[in-house]
Amino acid sequence: MTAALIIIIFLYMSSSAAYLGYFMIQAKILQPVAYSVLMAGFLLHTGLMGYQYVHFGHIPVQNLHQTLSFAAWAIAGVYLLLRYRFHLKILGAYTAPLATVIMIVAFWIPQTTGEPSNILNSIWLILHVVIIFIGEAALVLAGGTGGLYLLQEHAIKTKNTRFFFKRLPSLELLDSAGYAFIITGFTLLTIGLVTGFIYAEKVWGKIWSWDPKEIWSVITWLIYAALLHERLVAGWRGRRAAIMAIIGFAALIFTFIGVNLFLEGHHNEFTRW
Repeated sequence: MTAALIIIIFLYMSSSAAYLGYFMIQAKILQPVAYSVLMAGFLLHTGLMGYQYVHFGHIPVQNLHQTLSFAAWAIAGVYLLLRYRFHLKILGAYTAPLATVIMIVAFWIPQTTGEPSNILNSIWLILHVVIIFIGEAALVLAGGTGGLYLLQEHAIKTKNTRFFFKRLPSLELLDSAGYAFIITGFTLLTIGLVTGFIYAEKVWGKIWSWDPKEIWSVITWLIYAALLHERLVAGWRGRRAAIMAIIGFAALIFTFIGVNLFLEGHHNEFTRW
């Protein structure tokens, strides 16, 4: 598995270099190369996780190494799925490096696991984890798109058209794509929370136990719910929507990593980190 991880990191890193090269010098040949290499890394990554599922007998999210690897896989996969739909090829310059960094961190984290539990094989847990991770990956892309929106807006306001203006899509496209990412992510996050509540009821006998992960997951959900409400009711678009997407992304990161590192709860019982 170590050799496979090294190859995956190499492919993600190579894709990152090609995407960043495409962003910097706008050489069109680099974009399809970056995409193809990222796809190769994603497919190998998918095969590795399939092997881990068979080898360990449960979905590979039992420790921080596995969880980070799963997150990188979801981010790369969602980007590959959505890139053509929204014509945001340049977003690969954000996605590929992010997946690379996550995988490098995962590589250096010990891959120790505890004794597997039968509840890790619950279909509700599998649905919960897969749906949540894919939904969060879409929201991560929304945060990146929000950042690109602010960069492009700044370039336009300062009339600095030499770099970002020429390389980034229009504000309208960034805004509409970011909104679509949030709609997708929020919908999946909602379904993921529901399946998590069902799983909790089956394992702990109640759907809510004031677990820190539950609390922060709901806080994150409320941030995105507020963004969507204000966009639909008050017409929030552009800069405010981009800033809210970045705030939601920050809450997402704390829910994903910070809660497990600094707070104790039910989720720590089955993930050894």
